[in-house]
Amino acid sequence: MLLGIFPFDLFPFSVAISPTAVAGTALWALALYLGFSPVSDWVMVQLNRWFNFAEQFLYTSEAEYERTRQGRESQNAFLASLVSIVPFLGVGGLCNYGVDVSLGPSWGISTGMIAGICGGIYELGRRNSQDSA
Repeated sequence: MLLGIFPFDLFPFSVAISPTAVAGTALWALALYLGFSPVSDWVMVQLNRWFNFAEQFLYTSEAEYERTRQGRESQNAFLASLVSIVPFLGVGGLCNYGVDVSLGPSWGISTGMIAGICGGIYELGRRNSQDSA
């Protein structure tokens, strides 16, 4: 087993996932999620609407559907907040890949951390200006 690479025996072929790539992708996804928070909020609202709409067809009784509505809507909001990171993970993976190709594999985590800090500062400033306006 190579140091830093975890092979999985789940497939008949070899799949290796680098911890550096996972960490860099997660940091880039966090930075994009914070930096584009209006987009992440919009994705979350749309997923919540879709979950609520899709769950409507699972119930045959209107009374049972209305009786459990509050709990289901809370659960769907929670699931939407979890699933809303998936598009940002994809774009974060592309950003991390671009950094690895252009600057080298040792720069993925460093630039992800810098982007995460910048995204967090931007989000704090954006919320502060919304509160004062």
